[in-house]
Amino acid sequence: MPMTPANATQPEDTERDTPLPGGHILVDALLAHGAELAFGVPGESYLAVLDGFHRRRDRLRFIVCRQEGGAAVMAEAYGKLTGRPGLAFCTRGPGATNASIGVHTAFQDSTPMILFIGQVGTDFMDREAFQEIDYRRMFGQMAKWVAQIDRVERIPEYIARAYQTATSGRPGPVVLALPEDMLAQSAAVPQLQAYQRVMAWPGEAGLARLAEMLHAAERPFVLAGGSGWTPQACADLQAFAERFALPVGCAFRGQDLFDNRHPNYAGDVGIGINPALAERIRKADLVLAIGPRLGEMTTGGYALIAAPRPAQTLVHVHAGAEELGSVYQADLMIQASMPAIAARLAGLQPQAVPRWKAWTEAAHADYERYLQPPPFTGQGVDMAEVIRTLDQLLPADAVVTNGAGNYAGWLHRYFHYRPFTSGGRGQLAPTSGAMGYGVPAAVGAKIAFPQRTVVALAGDGCFLMNGQELATSMQYQAPVIIIVVNNGMYGTIRMHQEREYPTHVSGTELRNPDFAALARAYGARGATVTTTDAFAPALREALAAPVSTLIEIQVDPDVITPRTTLSAIRAQALASRKP
Repeated sequence: MPMTPANATQPEDTERDTPLPGGHILVDALLAHGAELAFGVPGESYLAVLDGFHRRRDRLRFIVCRQEGGAAVMAEAYGKLTGRPGLAFCTRGPGATNASIGVHTAFQDSTPMILFIGQVGTDFMDREAFQEIDYRRMFGQMAKWVAQIDRVERIPEYIARAYQTATSGRPGPVVLALPEDMLAQSAAVPQLQAYQRVMAWPGEAGLARLAEMLHAAERPFVLAGGSGWTPQACADLQAFAERFALPVGCAFRGQDLFDNRHPNYAGDVGIGINPALAERIRKADLVLAIGPRLGEMTTGGYALIAAPRPAQTLVHVHAGAEELGSVYQADLMIQASMPAIAARLAGLQPQAVPRWKAWTEAAHADYERYLQPPPFTGQGVDMAEVIRTLDQLLPADAVVTNGAGNYAGWLHRYFHYRPFTSGGRGQLAPTSGAMGYGVPAAVGAKIAFPQRTVVALAGDGCFLMNGQELATSMQYQAPVIIIVVNNGMYGTIRMHQEREYPTHVSGTELRNPDFAALARAYGARGATVTTTDAFAPALREALAAPVSTLIEIQVDPDVITPRTTLSAIRAQALASRKP
């Protein structure tokens, strides 16, 4: 079933035969495919495109960012939120290398995205000209398609292919290089029709086999993840789970695909997995994986679901044919887009009353128990209570973002995610483990959906990798709430360091600025929280504020995860080394 953007527009008839410079043709091509936002840092290599944005400024907003990495993350977040390709623009060389982190994130997260790179002119090419890079070689392994548009009249063709490639099968990023002289050349070109999201539908034989396997199971488990989901697909998945009384877990950083308050919800399957949930998956006799790639984080290093042949019977459903069978030799492989498979599953009827109702109830009971934090024995702020406060005070359609770091463990464990709304997803986080993601993702989300509350969590190290995009938030009056969890170190690396090289602290200590004062320097609000009780009032004030607010939370550096401390990790490591 094809799906076409509703906001796609075509140029006026009077303009169709008028020669236009390549930069203007490109912007019109984006409009033809329904583009509404583009993020970037300007460069002299694509001035003609910037002029095209100026010409169509009433229909397509170009958001000026402070670093290309931040711009690319905003585009990736937009793609993740909407299912439509996020657009990022950068200049050649250093601009492209900065933006590469967003492309890598989009590839590992299967997010539709298009990165446009200003390139040296064709007359200077292959001379290692100023800032020249061969982008086919640079991005070849981290993008679905990398190309260069050398002829101005072919711009609409390349843009159409970029949209189709980014959204088809397993979604992902596309990179297009734009030679400077090509953008300045003129041509009269027809704009093509808007792209269509073409979905793969499951075959009848595969569905019949799946129903047979489910009927024969005693301990089934559904694992939902990946990209390409829609609100209707999530609702259909829930209807299927309810009808068959199935326990549902969500893959790493995909917790918003199933209502975490639903009695069939079993928890998230990723880093810091509930031990009881991990054991339940091991004991399952049928795992129905709908959407996830089944990567390292979701499978516990390919051990929870053993590769290449799991102990459990495995049904793997994925939108990309190239993904099926690439790591796991599943018992049944079904190529299908998420809306397609979910719609068909919602229509299935159980052949008998499901035998595993108690199994599903126990899975949810395990999840509920895991929501109860252990006694807090540290100093200062209890992060479990911080997240529980967020859970209580944020509206149901809030967007919560985070980058990489141990602080995210509290968020994943104690926050209830809701199924995402018509305004897009509610959880934005990189399965690639990219630091610096949370702040620009939050700013991009707020610009795209100003009516939604957006909160970013970041560690002290994570924040300073892209915290300058707070300036973008202020420039575009896009108020976000940023919570900086400050423990004065690169905590995840320190945790591993204490386990492998106890007491040998090297390269992980940080000396930080006054984060609240830094926020005020940007014109935002800043607050510092040093006790658990002070967080709720600070959050309420931030929710009511008309501008962005940064809340710095100073935490006990010894409390490194929701489960353990650095002291305990160090003691265990030292004990294991004794003769």
